[in-house]
Amino acid sequence: MNGETVTRLGVTIEPDSDRVTVDGVPLPRNVSKVYLLLNKPVGFITALSDPAGRPVVTDLVKRHGKRVFPVGRLDFDAEGALILTNDGDLAERLIHPKYKVPKRYHAKVKGAPDTKDIKRLEKGVYLEDGKTLPATVRFIKGLKENSWIELTVFEGRNRLVKRMCLAVGHAVLKLKRVEFAGIGTGSMKPGEHRFLTKSEIALLKEWNVESDKRGGRRRGGHDKIKKSH
Repeated sequence: MNGETVTRLGVTIEPDSDRVTVDGVPLPRNVSKVYLLLNKPVGFITALSDPAGRPVVTDLVKRHGKRVFPVGRLDFDAEGALILTNDGDLAERLIHPKYKVPKRYHAKVKGAPDTKDIKRLEKGVYLEDGKTLPATVRFIKGLKENSWIELTVFEGRNRLVKRMCLAVGHAVLKLKRVEFAGIGTGSMKPGEHRFLTKSEIALLKEWNVESDKRGGRRRGGHDKIKKSH
């Protein structure tokens, strides 16, 4: 922008005066906003490029001809709901800790978490970078040696779900994010993507509403998500 390389999300520009280029090509004025939902497959980096040459998530949406970037991240070995957009302001809000945007995961874990383990996850566990926020957790089903559990977390720390489960003695073997901010992958196959609907875009934008004075619960978005369960 204006001859300076921008490497962070959510940078504000003056559309009438700032000059923004991508790979040396000026962006047109009033670029239309694009909002996509990708069911990220395992084996893709959540980034615009990778020095090691591994495939990146934006490779999967190139056919639209729109330059978008991922909102938040999913690990290389994880799959599931990932929003991609060119709306920097919205992306910044969705990943900002103060908005506590919910992310719902299905995790295949080693062993079988008992009631005590689940309560620890719900109350918050201590990690090397501090105690986690309270989470919503439920046991889905047990297998011969492993189990599936569902966790909804309200923060975006690196490898959070994996570290939480390990802290209570159950390493994650497989991880899928089934919902981000109330928007889920549904029947989408890994690698598939679609445009968000107007109602889904409106739901995302509601996370701009500040927390009320009663414990950080939001009007609009949070209530809608609880109804969807």
